[in-house]
Amino acid sequence: MQSGRLFEILYILLERGGATVGELAGQLEVSERTIRRDIDALSAAGVPVYAARGRRGGVRLLDGFVLSKSLLSAREQDEILYALQSLRATGAEQGGALLTRLSALFRRDTVDWIDADFSDWGDTGERRALFEQLKAAILERRVLSFDYFGQNGQAARRTAEPVKLRFKGISWYLQAWCRERQAFRTFKLSRMEHVAVLDEHFAPHAAPPSLDGTGTVSVPTTRIVVRFSPAVAFRVYDEFERARIQPQPDGSLLVRTEWPVGAWGAGYLLSYGAQAEILHPPALRRHVFEEAKKIAALYQNADAPCPVCGSTMEPSKPKG
Repeated sequence: MQSGRLFEILYILLERGGATVGELAGQLEVSERTIRRDIDALSAAGVPVYAARGRRGGVRLLDGFVLSKSLLSAREQDEILYALQSLRATGAEQGGALLTRLSALFRRDTVDWIDADFSDWGDTGERRALFEQLKAAILERRVLSFDYFGQNGQAARRTAEPVKLRFKGISWYLQAWCRERQAFRTFKLSRMEHVAVLDEHFAPHAAPPSLDGTGTVSVPTTRIVVRFSPAVAFRVYDEFERARIQPQPDGSLLVRTEWPVGAWGAGYLLSYGAQAEILHPPALRRHVFEEAKKIAALYQNADAPCPVCGSTMEPSKPKG
């Protein structure tokens, strides 16, 4: 327990620049006598800690003190290396130079334990390059300029002060102060194009709103009940929480869950084709029915030549 408390004292002194014995005792919930013994233990270990008198008095560290690797336990060193490897996997730490240097400093072998790729299948590197741009802009507080495609498919040039990257559901978002709207806005990365990091810097912002339903990307939902065919069980178990799925005696799967209202929610259920039947609510069932009729109307002349290339769909010939 003492080693953990000594480390806490060091963190407090490094972060604040100094603290009184009473403040340390209160935060760590020990007596002032215990804190004085801890200070003596730190000094005996070679940490340049001293007590100062006067208005800015208290316990302080000598200027220029750097935390020694010897003060980190083996587990803490591993956690640092694992965290760096996680950053490298997401593309936030490029090249792995820092990971290599710290591994050598700690004299520990790195374990290649994680890999993450947030790009789409077939992506040629544009998504990782965008991550690198956004990371640099956030850390350096530099203004971004980009084209943003709204839900109507129209693009508008935006200028924004980026604050945070967030992952929600199945998508990445950038939270930034939009200069056109004079408010925080949440931009979906897949809708951003022609991104440029400008030379202009901006002042720090307060934390942006959350994305938990009370923030800027709140989506209205409704309760749905859907019966899925056993043929798409692999998708159902991939895309819905296990607690929402009820296997039925005939092999079908009944799903009860909250679902986004609007065209996206209906379109996603349509992607299951005839393998999914919406049982509730009636309004969504009717909406999908009307969409299915429109789709069927498009293919009434399915055997007609393609109006673009002129080709026809040749029936497949049986083998043998």
